Amino acid sequence: MVKPRLMVPGLDLPLVGGGRFSLDMEQPAAFTMIVVYRGLHCPLCKTYLRDLNGKAEDFESVGVTIVAATSDTADRAEKAKTDWNLDKLRMAYGMPIELGRKWGLFVSRGISDKEPAEFLEPGLFLVRPDKTLYAASVQTMPFARPSFAEVLGAIHFVTKNNYPARGEA
Repeated sequence: MVKPRLMVPGLDLPLVGGGRFSLDMEQPAAFTMIVVYRGLHCPLCKTYLRDLNGKAEDFESVGVTIVAATSDTADRAEKAKTDWNLDKLRMAYGMPIELGRKWGLFVSRGISDKEPAEFLEPGLFLVRPDKTLYAASVQTMPFARPSFAEVLGAIHFVTKNNYPARGEA
């Protein structure tokens, strides 16, 4: 399980359209925001990531780099990026289930033929430039995720006030 103020596990995944996302290579002014989504089968993920896509430039303007990551295959991740019109997001795929567990994510087994046999449940992580965890929110279900508008407002506050990471005890 990841804890605030401690180093997060490594994250190096292929990106839809080519290239790789490597957390080690990120150099944000404030945070890298990693948004883990369930996959193409999830209509709530579509709505959630579309909201993020619309706010991507707002996050970038306050020093936040973004990646959306999934345990889905390349084909499914590419279809999500295209069909959901996520033109402003980097979309990483193929996140191993065991790596998701190291990040503290919950894992579900598919209950229909539209779902993969196993997949990661949602999570949002704010990682400092030094690769320590600042904040995390993980869910066991597709709903009750943090509002991106609220996350953006919080980032404004914490960067302005040098507010420390909490939850480390």
